[in-house]
Amino acid sequence: MFKLHISLETAYGSLAFFSSILHNLFLIYHVDMFVSIYKIDKMSFWIGEALFLLWNSLNDPLFGWISDRNLLQKSKSGSASEHDVVFMRLSRLQLFGPLFAIGFILFWFKWIWTGVQFALCLCLYDGFLTMVDLHHSSLLADLAVSAERRTKFSSKYSIFSAVGSASVFLSYLLWDKGSLFNFRLFCFSLAFMSFVGFFFMVRVMRNVFMNSAQSRLPNKSVEDDKFESQLPSKQGASLKSFWKQLMSHKNLKWFAFMNLVQVFHCHFNSNFFPIFIEALLGSAISPALGCCILGLSFVAPHINNLYFLNLCRKYSTYSVINGLFWLKMATSMIMYFTGHDHIWILCFFIASNRVFTEGTCKLLSLVISDLVDEDMVIHDRPQAVSALIFGTTALLSKPGQTFAPLIGTWLLTTLTGRDIFESGESQGSMRLDIASLGMEQQLSYKNGVFMLLVSVPIVCAILQLIAWSQFSLRGQRLAQIKASRQSAIVWQSV
Repeated sequence: MFKLHISLETAYGSLAFFSSILHNLFLIYHVDMFVSIYKIDKMSFWIGEALFLLWNSLNDPLFGWISDRNLLQKSKSGSASEHDVVFMRLSRLQLFGPLFAIGFILFWFKWIWTGVQFALCLCLYDGFLTMVDLHHSSLLADLAVSAERRTKFSSKYSIFSAVGSASVFLSYLLWDKGSLFNFRLFCFSLAFMSFVGFFFMVRVMRNVFMNSAQSRLPNKSVEDDKFESQLPSKQGASLKSFWKQLMSHKNLKWFAFMNLVQVFHCHFNSNFFPIFIEALLGSAISPALGCCILGLSFVAPHINNLYFLNLCRKYSTYSVINGLFWLKMATSMIMYFTGHDHIWILCFFIASNRVFTEGTCKLLSLVISDLVDEDMVIHDRPQAVSALIFGTTALLSKPGQTFAPLIGTWLLTTLTGRDIFESGESQGSMRLDIASLGMEQQLSYKNGVFMLLVSVPIVCAILQLIAWSQFSLRGQRLAQIKASRQSAIVWQSV
């Protein structure tokens, strides 16, 4: 029988490919699809986004609680083993990975009234994506403790995400509002690949982990661990008490605020990136160059992240993220004073703004994993509750994903004087045909879009630098936390 001989890090990273090939297309095209193709009205758009905001904020901690609540109810003598926790996460991925692919398909075909479809598609897609992201991210904290090994896992994640992001290149060429057949066929093909990939690769990862676990603990089988996890609970923990503990976690609160701004900025860039290209660069660049800029802006962050991860090993994750915030503010200020008349400088800024912003996002799972370690140590937990911590940080930061299109469309209307829901030939269009405007109107519209482009990263960078300066889980404090958790894992293995 044919067997794949791959490392645990490679198996972990490969799952990122099957989510990135779909999620990047969702980020770019889902708003444009409903506004420009399905002609959703403004009221339905805002109601759908409001429902999405509520669901998007609540499902992370809800799913995290459902997944990890039993880990809070175990005494140290009867706690679930590391093996049980990993197997549980893999079983969730094998179920919800294929469902995530199905949820993606629902966006690209009209099958119900537009307003209802918008709300249902957003909530179904995000629910499945949340389960995938929650357990995939939690595995980073469950499979490794040391910063060096976690950066190895993250490196594999970045490599496969970069390959998956290449789907953006072809999508830009296939996206045609006049005929969506090729684009829809492309989306269906990617969804089928993701469906099969999740189902297959999770099984491979389970086998790889089982073999590596048995080689480390030859005298203790997986069956022993499963038996231990069935021991009766001796220590209860309610959602209310857990929430109180988290609210006393200073570093988690400062991180959540910083991450709220980061999530907003990442999704703002994704939602409005095509507008920046078309409005500010327009006929000055060829369609092929526009395709390259869009595609590279999605692929480059993952490739660049490999360099950032090396810097994290050398200088610490905190220092690298802090440097990226300063870089974001500095480049935005330079672009503001330079203006939008220098096309090649503008091309570089539009692409680099997204690359560095997304690069920061890719490092945050390392910080959350450190917060998992700190939570386990300061609250003397028998087992790390990774999904709960990842879910809670998402509860406090995920609203930025909904705020991005809402605040972005409001700012676009305010700065340009044109409502995207009324600017098209029929009822709405995300991208205004500026060639139909007079010279004075074109200049006014470009100035408004340019101000939107440079002002958002400046404000975001200032807020993030203030919050990040208050984050104390670094240096000697971080080393002590990791040593304490490693000691707990060794104790459990005895």
